[in-house]
Amino acid sequence: MVDVKTADGLADAYLTRPDGDGEHPGVLLVIDAFGLRPRIEEMADRFAGQGYVVLAPNALYRAGRAPVLPMPDFTDPENRAGFMQSLRPIIEQLTLDAISRDGEAYLDFLSTKTTGPVGITGYCMGARVGWRIAAAYPDRVSALGGFHGGGLATDAPDSPHRSAQQLKAEVYFGHADQDANMNPEQIATLNDALDQAGVRYRAEVYEGALHGYTMSDTAVFNEAACERHFKELFALLDRTLASH
Repeated sequence: MVDVKTADGLADAYLTRPDGDGEHPGVLLVIDAFGLRPRIEEMADRFAGQGYVVLAPNALYRAGRAPVLPMPDFTDPENRAGFMQSLRPIIEQLTLDAISRDGEAYLDFLSTKTTGPVGITGYCMGARVGWRIAAAYPDRVSALGGFHGGGLATDAPDSPHRSAQQLKAEVYFGHADQDANMNPEQIATLNDALDQAGVRYRAEVYEGALHGYTMSDTAVFNEAACERHFKELFALLDRTLASH
């Protein structure tokens, strides 16, 4: 565990790297709304095993150190509703400006551990936050992976898809099937924005995979879809970062 100094405070974060000496490319892992926890650390360690230095910050640090909120028992609908109600104001602290400030701090920290551009991978809300960082610092981010992301293409004036022209990273999206947070119409809108911006990207819908399918500590975990995500993400990172 490390602390990353940001413009707004200290973000606790998990840092992991490959065994042995030598320089390695960097990856910023942007968490889902359930926070920085053992599952995120497991995923970061797997990335490190592929040759990457990985930083997984507690993106919700403004509300406290991880765990900001304990994982609820989602088998009880009332627990889920109460958790989401408590979580909403915490997520709302991640304004566009706040994400930009945090992103700069995270990238600066990684730059002290790595050389060259970095890759970003984000999950659920992390896909949206990761996009914001990649768009704000296009010359520092070579790859962007987003998995079961939500809110990437909305009617809002500041919807992420409206800033597609700012991206320089190669992009991969692994969307969840029948995801209320990213429905087929929204996926089409996102793809159209990426096409018009000339972004090099690939977007796939994982059939039968629900929102949150990579998270083994939730009931929606889908092992086959999760392994597919690892395969596609590693291919993206190897293409874009291995030469640096």
